[in-house]
Amino acid sequence: MSQLPPVLQKQKFPVIGAPLFIISNPKLVIAQCTSGVIGSMPALNARPAEQLDEWLAEITETLAVWDKAHPDQPAAPFAINQIVHKSNDRLEHDMALCAKYKVPIVITSLGAREDVNAAVHGWGGVVLHDIINNRFARKAVEKGADGLIAVAAGAGGHAGVKSPFALVQELRDWFDGPIALSGAIAHGGAILAAQAMGADFAYIGTAFIATEEARATQDYKHAIVAGTSDDIVYSNLFTGVHGNYLAHSIRAAGLDPDKLPESDPSKMNFGGGATKAWKDIWGSGQGIGAIKAVEPTAILVQRLRSEYEAARRRLLA
Repeated sequence: MSQLPPVLQKQKFPVIGAPLFIISNPKLVIAQCTSGVIGSMPALNARPAEQLDEWLAEITETLAVWDKAHPDQPAAPFAINQIVHKSNDRLEHDMALCAKYKVPIVITSLGAREDVNAAVHGWGGVVLHDIINNRFARKAVEKGADGLIAVAAGAGGHAGVKSPFALVQELRDWFDGPIALSGAIAHGGAILAAQAMGADFAYIGTAFIATEEARATQDYKHAIVAGTSDDIVYSNLFTGVHGNYLAHSIRAAGLDPDKLPESDPSKMNFGGGATKAWKDIWGSGQGIGAIKAVEPTAILVQRLRSEYEAARRRLLA
C-alpha cells in the first residue's frame, strides 16, 4: 500500500491530467478538477509571465465557489508544472506565485532541485517529479520529491523508452510513495491496469487535447481523433529531448518523419524559444486509437469512469 500525502488520499478517481505545454489553460484545469480529475497546467503557458497571477486566482477562486456549491462533490486539487531546467529563466517568478496561492501540487520536470522541493513543502504543497528511469527516480526522491511520475514508452510529448511493466516494477522495489504512470493511457481499462502494476494514478495527457476546453487548434484535435499509434514518431529534434509527435504535423512542417536528424541535447530550450516548435509540431501519445471524438472534458472523464468500472467488473466476474 502506497503512503499517500493527505491531498492525494482524498482523490477518489485515480487520474491526473498531465500538463500540456501551450494547450492547458485555466478553463481546462477547472473542467478537469470539477469532473473529479486532478487538473494541471505548465506555469510557462501563461504568457506574459504576469498572466500566471491572474490564472492562479481564477483557478483557486472558481474551485472554491464550486466546492461551496457542491459540498458532496468537491473539486479535485490542481497542479502546476514547473520546468526546473536552467533554461527556464521564469522559475523564481513562477514559484513565488505558486507560493502566493499555495498551489497544492507542483509537478517538476527536467531536473530535480532540493530548493524547489523545500519551497513547495514550505507552503504545505506536494511535489511530483517526472522521471523516465530508475536512476533519475532515486535522484528525485533523494532531493525531496514526494512522488514520482513514471513517464514510460508511448507517452505524449517528452517520453522515455521503458516498458511501464519494467519501470513501475523497479520503482516499487524501493519506493512506497505515490506513483503516477504515464504512457498511452486513454481508456478506463488502462487506468485499472496502471493500478494493477503498482501505480497509484494514471497520468493522462493526449486524451485531454481532444476536449472542447483545451487550447489546441481544431486541426490538432481532429488529428488526435483520426490518428492511431502508427502515426506517432519518436524524436529529439524539436527540443533536444526525445518525445512522441504526430507524423502529420511533422510533414506539414516540411519534414520527413521517417528521416529526422538527431538534435544536440546540450542546446535544449524550454523558455520562450521552445514555443514555436511545440506550436507547429504536435505532441501525442500512442494511446490515441481510443480517442473517438472531440468532446467536453466532463464527457471524457465520464467515459473513462465507465470504462474503468466495466474493466473492474470483468476482473471480478
